[in-house]
Amino acid sequence: MPGCAQDLMRRHRPPLFGGPPHGPAPAYVVGDPWLITLKIQHKTIYRYRRAVSLGPHRLMLRPRETRDLRVISCEVTVDPLATLTWSQDVFGNAVAAAVFVSNAGTLTIDSVTLLKLGAEPWPIFAVAGSAIDYPFQYAGDERTDLGALMFQQYPDPEGRLRNWTWAFVRGVQTDTLALLKDLSFGVSSWIHYQSRDDEGVQSPIETLDRGWGSCRDFAVLFVEAARCLGFGARIVSGYLLAAQAGVQGSQDAGSTHAWAEVYVPGAGWITFDPTNRSVGGYNLIPVAVARDIRQAMPVAGSFGGVPDDFLGMSVEVEVTAQN
Repeated sequence: MPGCAQDLMRRHRPPLFGGPPHGPAPAYVVGDPWLITLKIQHKTIYRYRRAVSLGPHRLMLRPRETRDLRVISCEVTVDPLATLTWSQDVFGNAVAAAVFVSNAGTLTIDSVTLLKLGAEPWPIFAVAGSAIDYPFQYAGDERTDLGALMFQQYPDPEGRLRNWTWAFVRGVQTDTLALLKDLSFGVSSWIHYQSRDDEGVQSPIETLDRGWGSCRDFAVLFVEAARCLGFGARIVSGYLLAAQAGVQGSQDAGSTHAWAEVYVPGAGWITFDPTNRSVGGYNLIPVAVARDIRQAMPVAGSFGGVPDDFLGMSVEVEVTAQN
């Protein structure tokens, strides 16, 4: 499927995020506090030429529970047998450490999650009066807690990204939400969506120069641009729900995806998906938030052997609404 699985293996890194853009909104029932029940199946299979030793693997597959998202069940199975130990990272993401005791020629990681999603399709954000207009100042505690999320993570020695970003600021004062929406739309207008299979992520300057990128490149560009303006912003990885299979721009029931969140006083963390020009998380299922997208990989691990031992991998992701 044309998804964007973000799994990682030693020297053989499969496609990262890259789900199809411009998916439609799901059909909601007015008045239901939990509007839709979803089943997510995410299966990754690695194949090797011979039985190899498997190093510890880091799995980020359990969605983040929020006011709008309730996890009913989440089951992760691994073959060959592994000991799974769950913990939370510095961002509060659920992380499972898998430790293997035997060699194997095939590694299968299968996650099945049932959840309820209740995000509003057209959210209204209660922005604090002090932050309605840009520029504004975060309160001292907010600045301290946002910390590194306010600072660019990629070099911009000539200020090219900063100059590109400031072109969206209209006047001495401008509406904060309108500015962020313009920035998100600007990313999708400037950059052509293209799924790509090479490892890693493009820097914002590379994305601007090339004029194309996958959803992870859209998200990184938007987050770094928001940080140029002094906003606290973070990367989000998870799943994209496409309400119907076969519609334009979406041939599957769902895919892995990457987007962004920006902290605005009063409203809190606001979701922006520049790939789909959307605001709010009505069709997004977050799994991990991070300062850098490399901290939010669904699967990261290693194996003992030579590069030729790795034959390939496959990823299947299905996000479906349940009756």
